[in-house]
Amino acid sequence: MSLTETRKIALGFKAPKFSLLDVVRNEQRMLKDLKGERATVFMFICNHCPYVIHVREELVRLANAYRLKGISFIAISSNDVENHPQDGPELMREVAQEFNFPFPYLYDETQEVAKAYQAECTPDFMVFDSELKCVYRGRLDDSTPGNSIPVSGSDLRKVLNDILAGNKLSGEQFPSMGCNIKWKS
Repeated sequence: MSLTETRKIALGFKAPKFSLLDVVRNEQRMLKDLKGERATVFMFICNHCPYVIHVREELVRLANAYRLKGISFIAISSNDVENHPQDGPELMREVAQEFNFPFPYLYDETQEVAKAYQAECTPDFMVFDSELKCVYRGRLDDSTPGNSIPVSGSDLRKVLNDILAGNKLSGEQFPSMGCNIKWKS
């Protein structure tokens, strides 16, 4: 595992369009069909990273708490499955079903979507507003595997609550930390 921390990016960029395989439905899904009315949360994750495993149940709780409020969640795995077969579509489907993901789990085979969104690690979180402009990039919360801080989703929850309340967002980005995306050679 190569530990990676996300860099700050210029917020306000428009979410790039995509069409990716939804591993549960076994069909292509497009951003225009998945975006939320109020906001859209992108989660670059994978199956094997301890940092993702550490927060997986909270991702399900978050999506369940916010999806009826007009916020959609999209999980994307972009890892090279030739060298990391545990992140392949079949095993992605198993994880999504085991944890009852209430969001699509998409496979970015070409890694073009991860590059377009400047994703760096798993997990890597980005929030886009109703116009699909990026308003947050960063961590879920300050818990990590091995520290004693409980997983709460506090940083992401604050952003989502501010969006729902119509509050001005601070633009603050707390770096996410996790396994680097396994890029193809």
